[in-house]
Amino acid sequence: MEPPSSPQVVEEGADEEDEELSGAEDADLRSSSGRGSLLTRRGITLRVLLKDGLVEPGDGVLSIHYLGKKFVGDLLNDGKIRWVETGQIFNSPSAWATHCKRLVNPAKKSGCGWASVRYRGQKLVQYKTTWLHKYQPSADMSLISEGEDDEMGDDDEEEGKTTIPVEDKNKKSKPELHEIGLTQRRDRERIPVRYCTLGTRDAARDPHTLVELSAFSAINRFQPFNVAVSSNVLLLMDFHCHLTSSEVVGYLGGRWDTNTQLLTVLRAFPCRTRLADKDAAPAVEEEICQNLFMRGLSLVGWYHSHPRGPALPSLQDIDSQMDHQLRLQGSSNGFQPCLGIICGPYYHGNQGVASTITPFWVVPPPEQRPNDHGIPVAVEVTYVQDNFLTTDVLNEMMLLVEFYRSAPDLVQFSQMWSPNTSILDKIKASLSGHAPKDQAYAQILEHVYNQLRNTQ
Repeated sequence: MEPPSSPQVVEEGADEEDEELSGAEDADLRSSSGRGSLLTRRGITLRVLLKDGLVEPGDGVLSIHYLGKKFVGDLLNDGKIRWVETGQIFNSPSAWATHCKRLVNPAKKSGCGWASVRYRGQKLVQYKTTWLHKYQPSADMSLISEGEDDEMGDDDEEEGKTTIPVEDKNKKSKPELHEIGLTQRRDRERIPVRYCTLGTRDAARDPHTLVELSAFSAINRFQPFNVAVSSNVLLLMDFHCHLTSSEVVGYLGGRWDTNTQLLTVLRAFPCRTRLADKDAAPAVEEEICQNLFMRGLSLVGWYHSHPRGPALPSLQDIDSQMDHQLRLQGSSNGFQPCLGIICGPYYHGNQGVASTITPFWVVPPPEQRPNDHGIPVAVEVTYVQDNFLTTDVLNEMMLLVEFYRSAPDLVQFSQMWSPNTSILDKIKASLSGHAPKDQAYAQILEHVYNQLRNTQ
């Protein structure tokens, strides 16, 4: 997710009327017409505004607000835009706006650049109007309003009515992708609600409210990608979630194939840190990043547990997942999904002793309802049985046992889960559902289980 080593020029939205002219075209236009001749709407570019002093280059002076998300850009001396998040260079407001909006909403067709991008808080289209009033006062205002009425109507819904205080308040309570595992969450009995009952965001609503998942078909969508998850990923993740009565989190490593649209999850990376320990988190995450790099894997998602509750996303989880999707999509030039998984190991509503494992994704709210929560949808996954239990996974399990050995919330494995089943037996049975093909794994895991017994 590092910015590209050399700035990459992105040319999206080239079919839009307000695409920037090339330097030569701009010079020819200005020299041939001068201010005495009318410039077309397409001819008034950021370079024109810069040259005539209506705007100035600067870092972070450009911004886009779209469906509750904010994008920040630098205005360069040549009139191009550099996205702060990735360092990518865009030739025009339309190109940048289209790129950013498609990250949040892949169905977005255009970016409505001049009505979407703001310079120091004011829409660029207003600077275009100022230029015409100043240098071409006799110009027909249709030169600037042509095609922009629709843009402004579209973005007034998406930008002007966004309830910033509510959004800011929610952001304070949800973890960013690089802060997964740093926010303490309550674990109590929660009754899930249906998404259709939520309505517009409400600051008074409990962010830990659980929400039932929708199906892609129920919202007239197709799942935009396929997912395959390794059995070793599930085994390690399930084991991690069983060790403590507190919520745990971790990353998912794998690969994204743009040709087949297949997301393959190959490795789980548990965060061996307490949720509230912000001091230790950077070192843990740096180690995970190095492990991803050494194995040639990419970050493709995250997981967390609801120890004693249903494996369904909370409102906070939905916002976090939406942020993670945006962050991963913004790390490359094309679409890349980010998978969220919730594991519920000790919920008595589960069927049998196995944990409930829920893969999910979040669809952005409709553009006409930008203040709604994203829609959590169930992701169909193919589970691939590994041939054997790898040394990597076994070592990670031992490190987890050692990390939680003296934890006050370590599960008492000798206690009874049910009248005939101890918690340790429950763990064994749950993990057996993710068994590799090589049956020798059971003997290998006995060493891990003995270590669990020795913790108490």
